[in-house]
Amino acid sequence: MLRWALIFAVVALIAGALGFGGVAGAAAGVAKILFFLFVIGFVIFLALGVMAGKRLSGR
Repeated sequence: MLRWALIFAVVALIAGALGFGGVAGAAAGVAKILFFLFVIGFVIFLALGVMAGKRLSGR
């Protein structure tokens, strides 16, 4: 998902540099949404990993 966010961010930068404001805005919006979904998923899986590690180690 992070890869797609970076791809859309690059598309937004290129479209903005070439003067395609609508395409750049849409691509930037999609990139922002995908990035925040990635961050939320990362935090959830990090918390699950910490809890599973504590359960396996017996602490």
